[in-house]
Amino acid sequence: MRIVIAGGGTGGHVIPALAIAQQLKKQFAAEVLFIGTARGIETRLVPQAGFPLELIKVGALKNVSLLTRAKTMFDLPRALWTSGRVLSDFNPDVVIGVGGYASGPAMLAAIRRRIPTLAFEPNVVPGFANRLVARWVSAAAVHFEETCELASRLRSRALDTKRESALRSGCSLRLFSG
Repeated sequence: MRIVIAGGGTGGHVIPALAIAQQLKKQFAAEVLFIGTARGIETRLVPQAGFPLELIKVGALKNVSLLTRAKTMFDLPRALWTSGRVLSDFNPDVVIGVGGYASGPAMLAAIRRRIPTLAFEPNVVPGFANRLVARWVSAAAVHFEETCELASRLRSRALDTKRESALRSGCSLRLFSG
C-alpha cells in the first residue's frame, strides 16, 4: 500500500499525520510519502521520523493581506502541478489530507487524478483546506461527532477516528449517520 499524507505547517497538523503514518507503516507495511512546505514544522519532524518529504511552494489564503493572497494565487498553479507530478511519480493508493497549506493543492491534484482521498479533521470546526476540498473527497475522518456535518452536507462519508480499529484496509471504518 502506498500512501501520500499532505499538509502540515504546525504541530497540530504534523503530529497527527505522523501518528497516522506510523500506524499505517506498522499495521499494513505501507510506504508513506509526505507533501509539505519548506516553512512548516514538517521539514524537521517528518525526516526525523524516517519518512520522505516532498516540498511544494504555496502560501496562505485565509486571514492574510491582499498582497499575500495575490502571491499565493500566483503560486497555486505551480503547487497543483508539483503536487500532481509527485503523485504521478509515487502512484499512491490513497492521499490523506491533514490540513495546512500543502494539503489543498495535493488533495485537489489527487481528486483531479481520481485517486481516493481522505480528509483528516481532528478539530470540531474543519479548517480552511479541508473545507475547500470537502465536497470532492472520498471520505472524511473526524474526531468529533459534531464534525460529521462536514460529511453529511457533502458527498463524503464521515469516519470515526476514536474507534480502536480506526485504520483498516481501504479505510472501512464505522460510519456516522449525518
